[in-house]
Amino acid sequence: MEAMKMSKRFFAFGILACIAIYVAYIKWHLDSKQVVGATEGVAESRGDKLNHQALTAELSVFYGIMFDAGSTGTRIHIFKFTQQPKETPKLTHETFKALKPGLSAYADDVEKSGQGIKELLEVAKEEIPMELWKFTPLVLKATAGLRLLPGEKAQKLLDKVKEIFQASPFFVRDNCVSIMNGTDEGSLDDPQKRSVGMLDLGGGSTQITFLPRTEATLQASPAGHTTSFRMFNNTYKLYSYSYLGLGLMSARLAILGGVEGKPFVCPLPTGLKVPEWNVDSCHHG
Repeated sequence: MEAMKMSKRFFAFGILACIAIYVAYIKWHLDSKQVVGATEGVAESRGDKLNHQALTAELSVFYGIMFDAGSTGTRIHIFKFTQQPKETPKLTHETFKALKPGLSAYADDVEKSGQGIKELLEVAKEEIPMELWKFTPLVLKATAGLRLLPGEKAQKLLDKVKEIFQASPFFVRDNCVSIMNGTDEGSLDDPQKRSVGMLDLGGGSTQITFLPRTEATLQASPAGHTTSFRMFNNTYKLYSYSYLGLGLMSARLAILGGVEGKPFVCPLPTGLKVPEWNVDSCHHG
C-alpha cells in the first residue's frame, strides 16, 4: 500500500514537472529567436543558440531537470524528451534520485544544505550529454517543508540553492528556485476527459485536488481554493487546496505534543533517559 501511495505521488509530481520543464524550454526557444546585437558577447550567445537548434533538429532530443524539495527529502527528476517536428514532446525516460533529510533540516546551517544539491547535480551531469548541458532547464520547487519555516530562514536556503544552480553548467532563469504555494502544489490532475481526484499526503502538508463536473462547485468554493492552468491548448479549472501542517510528519509531531520549529523531547515512561530531538530529527527518526 505504501509503495502504491509513493508511486501515485511520483506520477502526479511528474505531470507537473513535465509541464514546468516544457514551459521553460518553450520560453527559452522563443528567446533564442530574438534579434541580438553585434557585440562579441552577444555573438557568442547567438552561436550557442544556433548550435542548440542544430543539435535538437538533428537529434530531436532535449532534457529538463526538476528538483522536488519536500519536507522529508530532496529529489531530482531528470526528464528526457523526444520531439518530432510540429508534434508535442514525448517523455521517453526519467532518472530519479532522492536524498534525506529535506532542505528545511538545514535552516540553521545553510552552508551544509549545498552538499546534497551538488551531489544530485552530479547525477544530472552523468545522465545528460555534455553538449546539451547549457540548453537544459534547471528548476527547484520547494513545498511544505520550507513553507513552515520563518520567511527569512526559507529565503536563505533558496538563495543558497540559486547560487549553486547559477554556478552549474545548466540553463537557469532568475525564477529557477521558488516555494510552491498550496494551490500550485495540489494542481496535479490528469488532463484527459476521464479525470481523477487526488489526495496527496506529504510530510508537512496534505493536498486535495479534483476537476469539478460543474461550474457551480467552483463558484461555491472558498477564496484561494481554486486554480486554473493552460496545457496543450486547453484550460483546466480545478479545486485545489493544501492543508499546511497536516502532512504525515507534522501531524505525528502534533499528536506527540510538539511544535514546529522548536526542540522536542518525545514522551516516554518515567525513568527512561532520551536525548533531546529537534523537529527535523523527529520528522526523520
